[in-house]
Amino acid sequence: MIARRRFLAAGIGAACAPLLPLSALSAQARAPGQLTATDVHVDGYPTVEAVKWIGETLERETGGRLRIRLYHSGQLGRESEAIDMARFGAIDITRVYSGALNNAFPLTEALCLPYVFDSVAHLRRALDGGVGRAVLDGFAARDLVGLAVYDSGARCFYNTRRALRSPDDMRGLKFRVPPSDIFIRLLRLFGANPTPLAFGAVFSALETRLIDGAENNMRSFHSSRHFEAAGYWSQSEHSYAPDILLISRRSLEALAPGDHELLVETARESVQVMRELWDASESAAREAVVAHGVRFNEVDHDAFRAAAAPLLDEYLAKPDIAPLYRQIRALA
Repeated sequence: MIARRRFLAAGIGAACAPLLPLSALSAQARAPGQLTATDVHVDGYPTVEAVKWIGETLERETGGRLRIRLYHSGQLGRESEAIDMARFGAIDITRVYSGALNNAFPLTEALCLPYVFDSVAHLRRALDGGVGRAVLDGFAARDLVGLAVYDSGARCFYNTRRALRSPDDMRGLKFRVPPSDIFIRLLRLFGANPTPLAFGAVFSALETRLIDGAENNMRSFHSSRHFEAAGYWSQSEHSYAPDILLISRRSLEALAPGDHELLVETARESVQVMRELWDASESAAREAVVAHGVRFNEVDHDAFRAAAAPLLDEYLAKPDIAPLYRQIRALA
């Protein structure tokens, strides 16, 4: 047991070491009433601002007794590291892309399947109902509590080489994918070479031609400045995989009952805050990348759906995924 604890401490310390010593983080995280949160996205990004809003609301409602210290821009490492740090209590709250959660939390797979959602409105109907609740409840088995689901628009392909109108245009190209079996296998079905990379490593990989392209939503394409390296955007809309806001179970249970309830309710209310910020900034991001000279093209959605069909069939054979998929499609 002692060896295991030392191993976990060493692993978490390594994750935090580039920018912040674990000892300093732990002291800050354990300061009375202060919760620590992390996000790989930059300051001003809608998910970052939503967590700031949670902190401001908590501070106001408790007279300063509860507050959040937020480390944005990947200051505490990658999303995979943030998940482990939250599970082991080194940080309290983290915002994570659902694709990075698939392998450890299988219910999130239902949100990441190709062409499961038809639009943002369809996605939000599902997340606001039983589908969203079921996915959030699924985190309890591994020392986390799901606080909220932040939708993040349609994910599309962008690259440095050419317009992509059908899967045939992707053959032989190397595309960054999150560390998710769904996305790795989907890209293979499209004929591309999937390359799992951390979000923060994508820009340099595009610049150095380690990869030819990636996939993400418009807001992230802009805020990460990937548009400076990748001049082609193809409107594939192959995924609407959202983000998840998580808290360490031990951190939540350590709060007084009233504070516990306040945090959970405030996190739920932050979804609307995030959506308003998202809707207001997504069109501005698109205008900015167009002005930079990024070339946009539509795709043959039927061809992409046909190529993705074997993957969808495989996941629908899973007894825990099929019911969620049917609930999602019933709301289309």
